[in-house]
Parts: sequence; structure tokens; C-alpha cells
Amino acid sequence: MPKPRRNPPLASAVFPFKRRKPVPHQFVLDAMAPLSPYTRPMFGCLAIYVNDKIVLILRDKPESTADNGVWLATAEEHHESLCREFPNMRSIQVLGKPVTAWQVLPADAADFEEAALRACELVIAGDPRIGKVPGSRSAAIKTRRSSAPKARSAAKRRTNS
Repeated sequence: MPKPRRNPPLASAVFPFKRRKPVPHQFVLDAMAPLSPYTRPMFGCLAIYVNDKIVLILRDKPESTADNGVWLATAEEHHESLCREFPNMRSIQVLGKPVTAWQVLPADAADFEEAALRACELVIAGDPRIGKVPGSRSAAIKTRRSSAPKARSAAKRRTNS
């Protein structure tokens, strides 16, 4: 009598895959659902986009927990008004600058969930203080390349005169 054949689990034998990390602060993504956002991994976190704007980043890393929470894509000019809405908001420490355009609603704050949901409400309402259109990487490289020869030729003229 032949031995019964045992088939290995299909997923691990034929299609090895990397298990996805759970979405940090899933409730934020759920609250953003009316806008049909899409996500992309960024810096080991999860970036949330609405149309062409990056609006939030969700971070929950077990090591270096100081900046865990919801990152707001904003500009320095909006910090003061956003601080009135989010008293615990602060600059992101991991970026190494005292003041950063990106701000964080820290996960360890007492009002974290309430603040994060309020940020979602602002994004849904189209608040112009939250969200940035990311610049094209190739455009930034082209700009740097095209300005370099001009700078060199200007320096040559100064030394030759």
C-alpha cells in the first residue's frame, strides 16, 4: 500500500511571502475611510495619502518610542494655530532638529485618540494646514544638476576677474 502524500502548505512552499506588519493606529485609517485614502510604507511607518497629498504618517515602533503616534504633514507657519487645537503636538525628535515642519501627536499623550480623530476630521474637512504635495524626486535632482554648472561658471568668473 502506497504511503499517503503530504503536501506542504502552499503559501510557504510555492509562494514565500513576508508577513505584513499590522497597521499602527488602525482607528485613524478607519476614520479616514470616507476620503478613500491610500497608504505607502515610509521610514518604517505608514504614510496616508489623500489624492495627491500626504496628510499623515502612522508610527508605532517598539524601539525609539518617543515619536510614536500620528505625524501631521504641515508647515511651520501653521504650528501656532494647530497647537491651539492640539496642545500636546510637538516637533518630531527623530529628525534631529529643534523645530520640524512635521509634527507629531504623541501616542503616549492622555488625549492621543481624541487628538488623532480630530486631525482626521480636519483632513476630511479639507483643512489647508494639514497635507503636502510631495515634490518629484527627479525634479529635485534636475534642479540641483541644472544649478550646479551656473554656480561653477559664476565662481570661475569671479576668480578670473
